[in-house]
Formats: sequence, structure tokens, C-alpha cells
Amino acid sequence: MSDSQTEATRVPHESYGKLFLRFLHFGLLAWGGPVAQIAMIRHDLVEKEKWVTREHFNRALAVYQVLPGPEAHELCVYFGMLARGRLGGVLAGLGFMLPGLVLMLGLSWLYLRYGLGSPRLLAVFGAVQAAVTALIVRAVVRIAQHTLADRWSWSVAGLAALAQGAGVHFAFTLVAAGLILLLARKGLRLPALGLAGACAVAVALFLALHGFAPMGAGGAEIGQGVAGERPSLLALLVSGLRGGLLTFGGAYTAIPFIQRDAVVTGAWMTNAQFLDGLALSGLIPAPLIIFSTFVGYLGGGWAGALVMTAGIFLPAFSFSLLGHDFFERVLHHPRFRHFLDGVTAGVVGLIAATTVGLLRAGLTRPATVAIFAIALGVLFRWNAKFLVPLVIAGAAVVGLLFQMA
Repeated sequence: MSDSQTEATRVPHESYGKLFLRFLHFGLLAWGGPVAQIAMIRHDLVEKEKWVTREHFNRALAVYQVLPGPEAHELCVYFGMLARGRLGGVLAGLGFMLPGLVLMLGLSWLYLRYGLGSPRLLAVFGAVQAAVTALIVRAVVRIAQHTLADRWSWSVAGLAALAQGAGVHFAFTLVAAGLILLLARKGLRLPALGLAGACAVAVALFLALHGFAPMGAGGAEIGQGVAGERPSLLALLVSGLRGGLLTFGGAYTAIPFIQRDAVVTGAWMTNAQFLDGLALSGLIPAPLIIFSTFVGYLGGGWAGALVMTAGIFLPAFSFSLLGHDFFERVLHHPRFRHFLDGVTAGVVGLIAATTVGLLRAGLTRPATVAIFAIALGVLFRWNAKFLVPLVIAGAAVVGLLFQMA
């Protein structure tokens, strides 16, 4: 019997209802970010119930770490498909995301229904925004440590950050980043240098004309939620799809794309509201990308929230259900991996530049600067399962105490 057949016999043939409830249970316990979520899935399905071998699990995880989308959710879809085919994958994915979706819909309704009129509530959310900016800074550093392996990738990330600040469309930036690193890794240094030089000249021209203004950094004309028109459901769906397809290296990398649509070009919410959505997503058991539900709700109510959530998660479902075996083969091809490494380095630069704008929106007073510094120190010092919700809750308490003092 082949190794794949041996592994397949270990996967239980559960009923659809039991399979859904199993992954709903995972969703209810999905605290602590992707590392904790993946560890939970590995413990239950690999170490405890032995659905697949450790080697099989590691191969599957390697695929989803390279592809865009929340890895933990994609793993749930993959294991559901192993158990009961594509319908099982759909049910497993829905079960894992449902608790976070329901909670975020409720929090979004409360946020708009009752607003932030109370001074104490304003102080709490101001402190939480500072903690969220610390979370984003930590994410940028960790993603950079894992993805920027040499001078070429660091240079590509820096060029992408400048391009983001100069207002260059991210599509051009990411394609150029992928090509530069592909050429460099294949030993074609002169073409890589030529392309990088041409891009640097173009970015310099953009900077000379427009100056450096990271997306959403401020200004009445940018990112202040003054458009006056709600986006269409189609626009929200496209925004979600774009974010889902460009989420390399974790949900934080979707921030520049969704923030650009919601705050900069669409202007249906402010940077402060965007940070509030990120804060709320850190308080509930769900992949962080569930903040897109909040963004969609502010853009189009209940329908907007569901449409944008569907867009953001559709690629994660599709990669597992339609192409896991294909991607597992293709991703071993050196040229594809090198190009994708360049795209990932470019995304790191984009999110770094966007973080500058979010820092300016979230750190507006000495108290918020202090909370940011403390939260950042705690996040780099410890790595506990419940660290993210604890930091956000702690910031809320500190903000309330500052207001009451």
C-alpha cells in the first residue's frame, strides 16, 4: 500500500454534521492568532487523532504559508476535504469562520448603533488603537524576519515602501518586485539591477511630484471618510477578493490593500475607525482577517459585511478545494518560488509604509504614545496564546484609567 493510501485510511469518514461541529469547535477556540490556531489543529488532528502524518501536515502547511490567505482557515478546508470531499471542505471552512463572523457582525452593529459619544469610550478606543498599532509594528518586524533573507529582498521591500508612499499603484510595485528578485535569484544580476534602477528612478519622479505620503497618513482630502457615497456591493466584493488574493505572510499583509480601498480611495471610513476594526478583530476567536467584516459593514451594512467577507475568504476556499495538489507541485518550481518571494518582499514594504500612516492616526497624545511603547515591549517580550486579546483588553483598561484620573 502506498504512503498516500496509508495516510488516507487514517482520516475518519464523519457525517457532514459532525464534521461541521468539529470545525465549529475549532472556530470557537481560535484565540491567539495563526500560530496558536495552527498548533490547535495540529494537536487534535495530527498528534491526537492521527488523521495524517506529521510530514503530510508539514507539506500541506508549507503550501498555505506560500499562498495568500489565512493558513489556519485553509488547513481546515483542506482537512474537511480529506474527510468528506469538497462539500466537507466547505463545511469545515464555514464552521471555522462562523464564530468570528457572527461576533464581528454583532460588534459592528453595536459600534455604529451606539457610537463613541461617551468620553470614557473614546478614551478606551484611543488606547486600543495605540495597542493595535503596536501589533501591526510587531507583525511587520516578524514578517520581515521570515521573508527578507538577503540584500535583494530588503532592497525590494524598501523600494516598495517608497513606491507606496509616492502613490504608485501596488499592482505595478508587486510585479516589479517579483521580477527583480526572480532575476537576481537566477543569477541575472545586471538585468535585475537595471530593472531596480528604472523602478527607483520612476519612484523618485513620483516623490518629486507628490512627496512622501503613506496611504492614509492624513489630510482632509485623504482618508477622512468624506466621500458621502457608500460603495456598491460589487465594489466591496472586489475589494475583499483583492485583499484575499494578496494576503501573503499573514492577515496583516491585507491591511494596505483594504485600507487603501476603505480609507483612501473609497473614503467610507476613517483611519481611526479602521484601527477600531482591527482592535475588535483581536478580541474575538477568529482569523485576524475577519476585520474585513467590520470594514464591509461600515461600507454597506449587513449586506456589505457579508459580501466583503465572502470576497476575502473565497480565495482561501478555492485554493484548497480546487487546486491543492496543483499548487503543491507548482510551488516547488524555483522560478515560481523566486517570483513569489519577490512579491512577498514587496508586500512587506507596502505594509511598512501603510503602518507609518496608521501610527500617525493612532498616536495622537502622550498617553497613547506611552501605551503604544508599553504594548510593543510586551508583545516582543512574550508570546503567550492569549497575548493579543490580553494586550488589547489591558490597553482599554489603561485608557479608561487615564481618562478617570
